[in-house]
Amino acid sequence: MSQASPRRLPRGKHALSRSEVERVHRDRLCAAMAAAMTEKGYVGTSVEDVLKRARVSRQSFYGLFSSKLDCFMAAFDQATEVLRRRLEGAVEGGGDPAERFERAFTAYLEALASEPGYARLFLVEVYAAGPEAIQRRSEIQHDLASALAEMMGVTGETARFACQIVVSAVGAMVTPAVAAGDTAALRAVGPPVVEHVRLLLRSGALSS
Repeated sequence: MSQASPRRLPRGKHALSRSEVERVHRDRLCAAMAAAMTEKGYVGTSVEDVLKRARVSRQSFYGLFSSKLDCFMAAFDQATEVLRRRLEGAVEGGGDPAERFERAFTAYLEALASEPGYARLFLVEVYAAGPEAIQRRSEIQHDLASALAEMMGVTGETARFACQIVVSAVGAMVTPAVAAGDTAALRAVGPPVVEHVRLLLRSGALSS
């Protein structure tokens, strides 16, 4: 979910394959989409804004994407995949469910804080992008809830529903801080949420 500009293609002739060139262009356009929306929002961002930031031609853009929304969805999927990898890395190393949750949730907050453009795309602008993007966001929420249930080792219907509630509540709590660009407020969400999940574990609400 890195917002740092992906590398540009070398000037003149180069030995990169067509697929590699397309990958570089795609990465640059996705990063540019996230950066442009930080300033202008989804509605106010045009394809031209993205092209100027990415320094990619209009022809190359439409060779990869059919529309601004198509580019947005690619950036959303890219951000989701990198976020998923960070969460997976955070839970490695064992520990009890509460410890694994704390590591994963801390990694989630740090990912959002370190990548404000992608965080805003993922949590705020997705709702402005329309029904297709909102549906994709809903699917990701469901996947995160399933991953949380697996991390906690729970299988019961009630406990899995509690995981869905936790994921939905977290999304609602972090979105205002992301929208405001307030990383301190974003990180401040961590301790009370971790403590609440510990209470749920002790009460048996998150047990199989």
